[in-house]
Amino acid sequence: MGVVESWSICPEDEGWTQRRGPYADSYNNYVQHYTDLQKTFNPVRFDPSKWAAAAKDAGMKYVVFTTKHHDGFCMFDTKQTDYKITSAACPFSSNPRSNVAKQVFDTFRQQGFMIGAYFSKPDWHSNDYWWSYFPPKDRNVDYDPARYPQRWQAFKDYTYKQIEELMTGYGRMDVLWLDGGWVRPLSTVNPSIDWQRGIRYDQDVDMPKIAAMARSKQPGLIVVDRSVPGEYENYTTPEQQVPEHPMDDPWETCMTMGNSWSYVPNDHYKSTTQLVQLLGEDRIPRRKLPAQYRALPEGDFSDTAYLRLKEIGAWIKTNGEGIYGSHPIRPYSSESVYLTQSKDSSAVYAFFLSSGREVVLPAEITIDRFTPAAGSKLTMLGSNQKFKWKMDGKKMVILVPKALQGKTVGEHAVAFKIG
Repeated sequence: MGVVESWSICPEDEGWTQRRGPYADSYNNYVQHYTDLQKTFNPVRFDPSKWAAAAKDAGMKYVVFTTKHHDGFCMFDTKQTDYKITSAACPFSSNPRSNVAKQVFDTFRQQGFMIGAYFSKPDWHSNDYWWSYFPPKDRNVDYDPARYPQRWQAFKDYTYKQIEELMTGYGRMDVLWLDGGWVRPLSTVNPSIDWQRGIRYDQDVDMPKIAAMARSKQPGLIVVDRSVPGEYENYTTPEQQVPEHPMDDPWETCMTMGNSWSYVPNDHYKSTTQLVQLLGEDRIPRRKLPAQYRALPEGDFSDTAYLRLKEIGAWIKTNGEGIYGSHPIRPYSSESVYLTQSKDSSAVYAFFLSSGREVVLPAEITIDRFTPAAGSKLTMLGSNQKFKWKMDGKKMVILVPKALQGKTVGEHAVAFKIG
């Protein structure tokens, strides 16, 4: 369809909720045809081993897979609803890999990945969230849970049981990634945030009970109750951007490789240089997911996505020591240079970002407001060339050898190791 998953059935007038196609002029007709996609969904090229191999080669360490988005369609074999990929209504249900979430989790786990389950707290297919007695008005529950406590309790039980299924039947889990931050206690709503002003009802699903259950089944589990500050938001999740200023708490950038969160024909993909430089610009490298990869309707990534992964992997093999396990160091950045520090603080890495794909070195590279430890050696990762440095007031100046000045020395970004 080429529309953002779930949001086109949400009756809000936002850019990402626009309906497209032959049924767009009638909301009810459109929703019916959207729901009926289950009857034609058949990702016959789905091969999680191919995904895992490409991700591993790219240097990735963990995967977060969408088990259910806001539209309520389940990519796992839940016992709570038939609106799932393993239902007989779905052509793919006869495929031995039909329990897609389990296939993904098992395959990536075998390759040494940490495993995360994305799960949407709201469920627009559930009659206990969007009750058919009332028309949905926006993304929120369409009735007052305080007036209909039994119906809301049924939804809470449904949510709890589905998460319990994921925490008990899908192997070792490291992250429970909960989306749909409008499903929250009314007392946590921040009216200064635009999208939260539309939350009229208390939509408390009892996170203490859910988290306690999940952690009893999965000791050490990280819980991400997205956008709901407190005990159950173990790290924050800025969307489609790297924070401009240092953050004190762990975080993860949620960013797509293309322009859309879901499959769009002929989508525009970020260049490898853009994706690599997102890593180099990582000012507080506590957690980072540089790009989200989404499958084509047949169940595989596009050739462009695989190419990006391959090129990222080639770069990370040379420069990864300045990314993995690194932590903040002031001044964080200086013009085209971004700084990280090794886990044991024995080395600082200065990433010099190019303006294009090729990295061409000037005669000098200046890092303002940074003074290395006395006697620090300077090398460029992936090179045997010796570099010298000097101080100019409060500036560190990297002196590029004449043999390298104006020459291409790498692609996307290069890293200088100081220590």
